[in-house]
Amino acid sequence: MIVAFRRVRLNKRHPLMISRGLSIGSWNLFVTVSDGVHTGIGECAPGTGHDDTLAAEAEEQLRAFEPLLQSGASPHELWASMHEAGSDPAAMAALDVAHWDLIGRRAGLPLNQVFGLPWPTAPTSVTVGINPPDVVLDRADEFLARTGARFLKVKLGNPEGHEADQEQFLAAKRAADRHRAGLRTDANGGWSLSVAKKMVAWLAEQGCDSIEQPLPAGAEDELADLVPGSPLPIFLDESVRTSSDAARLADRCHGVNLKLMKTGGLTEALRLVAVARAHGLQTMIGCMGESSVAISAGASIGALFDQIDLDSHLNLSPDPAEGTRWVDGVVLPSGKPGHGAELNER
Repeated sequence: MIVAFRRVRLNKRHPLMISRGLSIGSWNLFVTVSDGVHTGIGECAPGTGHDDTLAAEAEEQLRAFEPLLQSGASPHELWASMHEAGSDPAAMAALDVAHWDLIGRRAGLPLNQVFGLPWPTAPTSVTVGINPPDVVLDRADEFLARTGARFLKVKLGNPEGHEADQEQFLAAKRAADRHRAGLRTDANGGWSLSVAKKMVAWLAEQGCDSIEQPLPAGAEDELADLVPGSPLPIFLDESVRTSSDAARLADRCHGVNLKLMKTGGLTEALRLVAVARAHGLQTMIGCMGESSVAISAGASIGALFDQIDLDSHLNLSPDPAEGTRWVDGVVLPSGKPGHGAELNER
Protein backbone atom coordinates (compact mmCIF):
# COMPACT_ATOMS: atom_id res chain seq x y z
CA MET A 1 0.00 0.00 0.00
CA ILE A 2 1.18 3.49 -0.87
CA VAL A 3 -0.33 6.33 1.18
CA ALA A 4 -0.02 9.91 -0.04
CA PHE A 5 -1.21 13.27 1.28
CA ARG A 6 -2.14 16.54 -0.37
CA ARG A 7 -3.34 19.76 1.23
CA VAL A 8 -5.69 21.93 -0.83
CA ARG A 9 -7.17 25.32 -0.04
CA LEU A 10 -10.96 25.42 -0.43
CA ASN A 11 -12.58 28.85 -0.73
CA LYS A 12 -16.26 29.46 -0.14
CA ARG A 13 -18.36 31.27 -2.72
CA HIS A 14 -20.28 32.84 0.18
CA PRO A 15 -18.81 33.02 3.72
CA LEU A 16 -20.76 30.87 6.17
CA MET A 17 -21.58 32.34 9.57
CA ILE A 18 -23.01 30.05 12.24
CA SER A 19 -23.56 30.64 15.95
CA ARG A 20 -20.01 29.44 16.72
CA GLY A 21 -18.15 31.58 14.19
CA LEU A 22 -17.40 32.43 10.56
CA SER A 23 -15.78 30.30 7.85
CA ILE A 24 -14.57 31.71 4.54
CA GLY A 25 -12.66 28.59 3.51
CA SER A 26 -10.31 25.94 4.83
CA TRP A 27 -7.22 23.86 4.19
CA ASN A 28 -8.49 20.33 3.57
CA LEU A 29 -6.31 17.23 3.58
CA PHE A 30 -6.78 14.65 0.82
CA VAL A 31 -5.45 11.15 1.42
CA THR A 32 -4.90 8.50 -1.26
CA VAL A 33 -4.33 4.79 -0.66
CA SER A 34 -2.98 2.80 -3.62
CA ASP A 35 -2.22 -0.87 -4.17
CA GLY A 36 -0.29 -0.04 -7.34
CA VAL A 37 -3.30 -0.70 -9.58
CA HIS A 38 -6.26 1.00 -7.90
CA THR A 39 -6.27 4.17 -5.81
CA GLY A 40 -8.83 5.25 -3.22
CA ILE A 41 -9.21 8.84 -2.02
CA GLY A 42 -10.61 10.41 1.14
CA GLU A 43 -10.84 13.90 2.60
CA CYS A 44 -10.35 15.58 5.96
CA ALA A 45 -12.48 18.72 6.27
CA PRO A 46 -12.14 20.79 9.46
CA GLY A 47 -15.04 22.22 11.42
CA THR A 48 -15.47 25.93 12.10
CA GLY A 49 -12.58 27.23 14.19
CA HIS A 50 -10.00 24.78 12.84
CA ASP A 51 -9.96 25.93 9.21
CA ASP A 52 -6.22 26.56 8.99
CA THR A 53 -4.73 24.14 11.52
CA LEU A 54 -6.25 20.67 11.22
CA ALA A 55 -4.78 19.55 7.88
CA ALA A 56 -1.18 19.48 9.12
CA GLU A 57 -2.14 17.81 12.40
CA ALA A 58 -4.25 15.22 10.56
CA GLU A 59 -1.41 14.26 8.22
CA GLU A 60 0.93 13.73 11.16
CA GLN A 61 -1.65 11.57 12.95
CA LEU A 62 -2.44 9.42 9.93
CA ARG A 63 1.15 8.59 9.00
CA ALA A 64 1.28 6.37 12.09
CA PHE A 65 -1.28 3.98 10.52
CA GLU A 66 0.55 3.25 7.26
CA PRO A 67 2.04 0.01 8.70
CA LEU A 68 -1.45 -1.17 9.66
CA LEU A 69 -2.63 -0.65 6.08
CA GLN A 70 0.44 -2.49 4.83
CA SER A 71 -0.55 -5.46 7.00
CA GLY A 72 -3.89 -5.81 5.21
CA ALA A 73 -6.13 -4.52 8.02
CA SER A 74 -9.85 -4.26 7.31
CA PRO A 75 -11.62 -0.86 7.49
CA HIS A 76 -13.12 -1.92 10.83
CA GLU A 77 -9.71 -2.79 12.26
CA LEU A 78 -8.25 0.45 10.94
CA TRP A 79 -11.07 2.57 12.38
CA ALA A 80 -10.79 0.89 15.79
CA SER A 81 -7.04 1.49 15.90
CA MET A 82 -7.36 5.14 14.94
CA HIS A 83 -10.13 5.65 17.49
CA GLU A 84 -8.15 3.97 20.25
CA ALA A 85 -5.19 6.22 19.48
CA GLY A 86 -7.35 9.32 19.92
CA SER A 87 -7.04 10.47 16.31
CA ASP A 88 -9.12 13.44 15.22
CA PRO A 89 -12.40 12.13 13.71
CA ALA A 90 -12.01 14.24 10.55
CA ALA A 91 -8.53 12.81 10.05
CA MET A 92 -9.91 9.31 10.60
CA ALA A 93 -12.60 10.01 8.00
CA ALA A 94 -10.02 10.76 5.33
CA LEU A 95 -8.22 7.42 5.70
CA ASP A 96 -11.39 5.42 6.34
CA VAL A 97 -13.10 6.76 3.21
CA ALA A 98 -9.97 6.26 1.10
CA HIS A 99 -9.83 2.65 2.28
CA TRP A 100 -13.47 1.97 1.43
CA ASP A 101 -13.06 3.75 -1.92
CA LEU A 102 -10.14 1.45 -2.73
CA ILE A 103 -12.27 -1.59 -1.86
CA GLY A 104 -15.02 -0.41 -4.21
CA ARG A 105 -12.62 0.30 -7.04
CA ARG A 106 -10.97 -3.10 -6.66
CA ALA A 107 -14.40 -4.75 -6.81
CA GLY A 108 -15.49 -2.63 -9.77
CA LEU A 109 -18.60 -1.56 -7.83
CA PRO A 110 -19.99 1.78 -6.63
CA LEU A 111 -19.85 1.98 -2.85
CA ASN A 112 -23.62 1.99 -2.47
CA GLN A 113 -23.62 -1.47 -4.09
CA VAL A 114 -20.74 -2.59 -1.86
CA PHE A 115 -23.00 -1.72 1.09
CA GLY A 116 -26.08 -3.26 -0.52
CA LEU A 117 -27.85 0.09 -0.91
CA PRO A 118 -29.86 1.72 -3.72
CA TRP A 119 -29.25 5.27 -4.90
CA PRO A 120 -30.47 7.99 -2.51
CA THR A 121 -33.83 9.57 -3.24
CA ALA A 122 -34.13 12.21 -0.47
CA PRO A 123 -33.41 15.74 -1.78
CA THR A 124 -30.61 17.72 -0.19
CA SER A 125 -31.07 21.10 1.43
CA VAL A 126 -28.86 24.08 0.63
CA THR A 127 -27.72 26.35 3.46
CA VAL A 128 -27.64 30.08 4.16
CA GLY A 129 -25.71 31.40 7.14
CA ILE A 130 -26.41 34.05 9.76
CA ASN A 131 -26.64 37.45 8.07
CA PRO A 132 -28.82 40.57 7.95
CA PRO A 133 -32.22 39.81 6.38
CA ASP A 134 -31.42 41.48 3.04
CA VAL A 135 -28.25 39.39 2.66
CA VAL A 136 -30.13 36.22 3.63
CA LEU A 137 -32.76 36.96 1.01
CA ASP A 138 -30.21 37.62 -1.74
CA ARG A 139 -28.10 34.54 -0.98
CA ALA A 140 -31.09 32.24 -0.57
CA ASP A 141 -32.48 33.49 -3.88
CA GLU A 142 -29.14 32.94 -5.63
CA PHE A 143 -28.59 29.48 -4.16
CA LEU A 144 -32.11 28.24 -4.92
CA ALA A 145 -32.14 29.71 -8.43
CA ARG A 146 -28.71 28.26 -9.25
CA THR A 147 -29.38 24.77 -7.92
CA GLY A 148 -33.12 24.22 -8.05
CA ALA A 149 -32.85 22.77 -4.53
CA ARG A 150 -36.08 21.63 -2.91
CA PHE A 151 -35.14 22.55 0.67
CA LEU A 152 -33.45 25.60 2.20
CA LYS A 153 -31.68 25.33 5.56
CA VAL A 154 -31.39 28.54 7.58
CA LYS A 155 -28.65 28.93 10.20
CA LEU A 156 -30.00 30.52 13.38
CA GLY A 157 -28.57 31.30 16.82
CA ASN A 158 -27.83 34.93 15.92
CA PRO A 159 -25.76 36.59 18.68
CA GLU A 160 -28.10 39.60 18.40
CA GLY A 161 -30.95 37.51 19.80
CA HIS A 162 -33.95 35.50 18.72
CA GLU A 163 -35.72 38.53 17.21
CA ALA A 164 -32.86 38.74 14.71
CA ASP A 165 -33.31 35.01 14.06
CA GLN A 166 -36.98 35.59 13.30
CA GLU A 167 -36.23 38.45 10.90
CA GLN A 168 -33.68 36.46 8.92
CA PHE A 169 -35.93 33.38 8.86
CA LEU A 170 -38.76 35.44 7.39
CA ALA A 171 -36.38 36.77 4.73
CA ALA A 172 -35.34 33.21 3.88
CA LYS A 173 -39.00 32.20 3.78
CA ARG A 174 -39.66 34.81 1.11
CA ALA A 175 -36.99 33.24 -1.10
CA ALA A 176 -38.13 29.69 -0.32
CA ASP A 177 -41.75 30.51 -1.15
CA ARG A 178 -40.65 32.10 -4.41
CA HIS A 179 -38.81 28.91 -5.39
CA ARG A 180 -41.32 26.49 -3.82
CA ALA A 181 -38.71 25.11 -1.43
CA GLY A 182 -39.25 23.70 2.03
CA LEU A 183 -37.57 25.24 5.08
CA ARG A 184 -35.33 23.69 7.74
CA THR A 185 -33.31 25.37 10.49
CA ASP A 186 -30.14 24.80 12.49
CA ALA A 187 -29.25 26.79 15.61
CA ASN A 188 -25.84 25.09 16.09
CA GLY A 189 -26.41 25.17 19.85
CA GLY A 190 -26.96 28.92 19.88
CA TRP A 191 -30.06 29.12 22.10
CA SER A 192 -30.85 28.89 25.78
CA LEU A 193 -33.70 26.61 26.83
CA SER A 194 -36.14 29.51 27.23
CA VAL A 195 -35.31 30.92 23.78
CA ALA A 196 -35.48 27.45 22.22
CA LYS A 197 -39.01 26.93 23.54
CA LYS A 198 -40.14 30.23 22.01
CA MET A 199 -38.38 29.62 18.71
CA VAL A 200 -39.54 26.04 18.20
CA ALA A 201 -43.17 27.11 18.67
CA TRP A 202 -42.73 30.14 16.40
CA LEU A 203 -40.91 28.19 13.67
CA ALA A 204 -43.66 25.57 13.63
CA GLU A 205 -46.21 28.35 13.03
CA GLN A 206 -44.09 29.59 10.12
CA GLY A 207 -44.10 26.21 8.37
CA CYS A 208 -40.58 25.10 9.24
CA ASP A 209 -39.86 21.43 8.62
CA SER A 210 -37.35 20.67 11.42
CA ILE A 211 -34.79 22.15 13.80
CA GLU A 212 -31.23 21.03 14.53
CA GLN A 213 -29.24 21.38 17.75
CA PRO A 214 -31.28 24.05 19.54
CA LEU A 215 -29.19 23.80 22.75
CA PRO A 216 -25.40 23.75 23.17
CA ALA A 217 -23.55 20.45 23.31
CA GLY A 218 -23.28 19.61 27.01
CA ALA A 219 -26.81 20.82 27.77
CA GLU A 220 -28.47 17.57 26.75
CA ASP A 221 -30.23 17.16 30.12
CA GLU A 222 -32.29 20.26 29.31
CA LEU A 223 -33.67 18.59 26.19
CA ALA A 224 -36.04 16.69 28.47
CA ASP A 225 -37.90 20.01 28.89
CA LEU A 226 -37.94 20.77 25.17
CA VAL A 227 -38.41 17.62 23.11
CA PRO A 228 -41.60 16.06 24.58
CA GLY A 229 -44.57 17.70 22.89
CA SER A 230 -42.40 19.68 20.47
CA PRO A 231 -44.36 20.65 17.34
CA LEU A 232 -41.19 20.17 15.26
CA PRO A 233 -38.84 17.21 15.00
CA ILE A 234 -35.60 18.07 16.81
CA PHE A 235 -32.36 16.63 15.44
CA LEU A 236 -29.10 16.55 17.40
CA ASP A 237 -25.87 17.35 15.58
CA GLU A 238 -23.01 18.63 17.75
CA SER A 239 -24.22 16.40 20.60
CA VAL A 240 -23.88 13.20 18.55
CA ARG A 241 -20.57 11.98 17.15
CA THR A 242 -20.68 8.18 17.40
CA SER A 243 -23.19 5.35 17.75
CA SER A 244 -22.87 5.36 21.54
CA ASP A 245 -24.05 9.00 21.61
CA ALA A 246 -27.14 8.07 19.58
CA ALA A 247 -28.02 5.35 22.07
CA ARG A 248 -27.40 7.61 25.08
CA LEU A 249 -29.53 10.48 23.77
CA ALA A 250 -32.27 8.57 21.98
CA ASP A 251 -34.89 9.67 24.52
CA ARG A 252 -33.96 13.35 24.13
CA CYS A 253 -34.39 13.92 20.40
CA HIS A 254 -36.40 12.86 17.37
CA GLY A 255 -33.41 12.31 15.13
CA VAL A 256 -29.65 12.58 14.68
CA ASN A 257 -27.51 14.38 12.12
CA LEU A 258 -24.52 12.26 11.14
CA LYS A 259 -21.41 13.75 9.55
CA LEU A 260 -18.50 11.66 8.25
CA MET A 261 -16.12 14.20 9.79
CA LYS A 262 -17.66 13.48 13.21
CA THR A 263 -17.98 9.69 12.95
CA GLY A 264 -14.48 9.22 11.57
CA GLY A 265 -15.75 7.98 8.21
CA LEU A 266 -18.12 5.44 6.72
CA THR A 267 -17.34 2.57 9.11
CA GLU A 268 -18.82 4.22 12.19
CA ALA A 269 -21.44 6.05 10.12
CA LEU A 270 -23.05 2.72 9.24
CA ARG A 271 -23.07 1.73 12.92
CA LEU A 272 -24.57 5.04 13.98
CA VAL A 273 -27.43 4.74 11.49
CA ALA A 274 -28.17 1.20 12.68
CA VAL A 275 -28.27 2.30 16.32
CA ALA A 276 -30.44 5.32 15.53
CA ARG A 277 -32.94 3.18 13.63
CA ALA A 278 -32.99 0.59 16.41
CA HIS A 279 -34.05 3.36 18.80
CA GLY A 280 -36.76 4.66 16.47
CA LEU A 281 -34.91 7.86 15.53
CA GLN A 282 -35.00 9.75 12.26
CA THR A 283 -31.70 10.13 10.42
CA MET A 284 -29.96 12.94 8.59
CA ILE A 285 -26.54 13.20 6.95
CA GLY A 286 -24.79 16.56 6.83
CA CYS A 287 -21.35 17.89 5.97
CA MET A 288 -18.55 20.23 6.98
CA GLY A 289 -16.69 22.36 4.39
CA GLU A 290 -16.22 19.39 2.05
CA SER A 291 -15.42 19.01 -1.64
CA SER A 292 -17.07 16.50 -3.95
CA VAL A 293 -14.76 13.78 -2.59
CA ALA A 294 -16.31 13.62 0.89
CA ILE A 295 -19.74 14.58 -0.47
CA SER A 296 -19.65 11.60 -2.85
CA ALA A 297 -18.73 9.30 0.03
CA GLY A 298 -21.69 10.60 2.03
CA ALA A 299 -24.03 10.30 -0.95
CA SER A 300 -22.94 6.67 -1.34
CA ILE A 301 -24.86 5.86 1.87
CA GLY A 302 -27.56 8.49 1.24
CA ALA A 303 -30.31 5.89 0.92
CA LEU A 304 -30.11 5.39 4.70
CA PHE A 305 -31.34 8.90 5.57
CA ASP A 306 -34.65 10.70 5.96
CA GLN A 307 -33.04 14.10 5.42
CA ILE A 308 -29.88 15.00 3.50
CA ASP A 309 -27.75 18.12 3.79
CA LEU A 310 -24.83 17.48 1.41
CA ASP A 311 -24.38 20.90 -0.13
CA SER A 312 -20.95 22.25 0.86
CA HIS A 313 -19.42 21.54 -2.57
CA LEU A 314 -22.07 23.79 -4.11
CA ASN A 315 -20.69 26.75 -2.14
CA LEU A 316 -17.05 26.37 -3.24
CA SER A 317 -15.25 28.60 -5.71
CA PRO A 318 -14.12 26.34 -7.20
CA ASP A 319 -14.74 22.77 -6.10
CA PRO A 320 -11.28 21.15 -6.47
CA ALA A 321 -12.89 17.75 -7.14
CA GLU A 322 -15.55 16.25 -9.37
CA GLY A 323 -17.76 13.21 -9.26
CA THR A 324 -21.17 14.19 -7.91
CA ARG A 325 -24.37 14.39 -9.91
CA TRP A 326 -27.32 16.68 -9.21
CA VAL A 327 -30.67 15.19 -10.29
CA ASP A 328 -33.90 17.00 -9.34
CA GLY A 329 -32.45 18.24 -6.08
CA VAL A 330 -30.83 14.92 -5.14
CA VAL A 331 -27.04 14.60 -4.79
CA LEU A 332 -25.83 11.35 -6.35
CA PRO A 333 -22.38 9.80 -6.74
CA SER A 334 -21.03 9.46 -10.27
CA GLY A 335 -21.82 5.74 -10.50
CA LYS A 336 -18.20 4.82 -11.07
CA PRO A 337 -16.49 2.24 -8.81
CA GLY A 338 -15.90 3.38 -5.23
CA HIS A 339 -17.46 6.70 -4.31
CA GLY A 340 -16.58 7.82 -7.82
CA ALA A 341 -14.99 11.21 -7.10
CA GLU A 342 -11.55 12.46 -8.13
CA LEU A 343 -9.41 15.39 -7.06
CA ASN A 344 -8.53 17.64 -10.00
CA GLU A 345 -4.89 18.20 -10.84
CA ARG A 346 -3.75 21.80 -10.45
